[in-house]
Amino acid sequence: MKHARKKQCQPARATALRRPMKKVMSGMAGTLGTAPGSLVHTGGRKMQDPAITVFSYSQESVRRASAGTIREAVALRREGEVLWVNIDGLHDVGLVEEAGTLFGLHPLTLEDILHTLQRPKIEDFDRYLFLVLKTLELEGDGGDVSEEQLGLVIGEGFVLSFRERPGLLFQSLYERLENPGTNVRKKGADYLAYAIVDSVVDSYFTVLEQFENRIETLDDELTDTVGSGSLPAMYTLKKELILLRKSVWPLREIISSIGRDRYRVIDDEATRPFFRDILDNIVLVIETVETYRDIVIGMYDTWLAIANNRMNEIMKVLTIIATVFMPLSFIAGVYGMNFRYMPELGWPWGYFGVLGLMGSIFIGMILFFRTRKWF
Repeated sequence: MKHARKKQCQPARATALRRPMKKVMSGMAGTLGTAPGSLVHTGGRKMQDPAITVFSYSQESVRRASAGTIREAVALRREGEVLWVNIDGLHDVGLVEEAGTLFGLHPLTLEDILHTLQRPKIEDFDRYLFLVLKTLELEGDGGDVSEEQLGLVIGEGFVLSFRERPGLLFQSLYERLENPGTNVRKKGADYLAYAIVDSVVDSYFTVLEQFENRIETLDDELTDTVGSGSLPAMYTLKKELILLRKSVWPLREIISSIGRDRYRVIDDEATRPFFRDILDNIVLVIETVETYRDIVIGMYDTWLAIANNRMNEIMKVLTIIATVFMPLSFIAGVYGMNFRYMPELGWPWGYFGVLGLMGSIFIGMILFFRTRKWF
């Protein structure tokens, strides 16, 4: 399978500082009390100006261009060609509304596109199919995982994709579109939609590979020493695995629905088998996420056991020291009372005798503890 190819990733620092938890309900307050279909952008502005990338292609030719408006993008399409309009930047509500007007999108579809906290889902509007997906990308040297929403509209002869900001997710797909010998050039818009979803699933494998490297690094550090950085690193890794699980589990339902139900814009014979193939990869991602999650939980239990065992060893040493010095303190306390008529105070060798007694008690107790294998 093509997913067997692995990309080299730099292992993230296992001792990374604990990052703040992402607020799940952030931005919801702006939509409370609004009417259904109200166009309100709930996410943050992640780029300065929106960017529109247009592909109009057939098996014989392909044209790629940047457009300033949706009307300009539609004007680039020729008869018999497949049109793909990719919009990066969802903070421009007017741009999304213009796309809805020109392509006849339902107001609820536009609302879901702008609502970036949507759960991955699929909705059939007969004339088009609307999908909400979650994309995951690695950022920075520390391998932080960022989640973004991808809205996908699949119509007859066209595909619209809405992203929060540009990225490398579609780079390989762009290259395939410019190659006349690829299947995406020979087939329709539904196959292009499959290729987009497949790119999203491919990105999950890249993230999982990074997780594997981080788990291996953390496991090596855990067996060498129980440092204070191990626990925050495990906590961060567990949060990111939960984020990946939330993104993948609903996608399984979406692809199962496409492979099982009939949709007007999906070719049953030419394209549906490819979606069923994606389902196998999604199941593999889910199983891998669950495995990594169990490993991280097991690592936390191991860290806790090692920390407790280390504390027990420290307490054992301190207890032995305190126990050994108890009789010595008692003897020193007796002869430190300074009574005038203590017989031993007049002995010429009394001081050395007491020291010898203390030394004998100390050695005897140490030997006794050793024979009982207490340390």
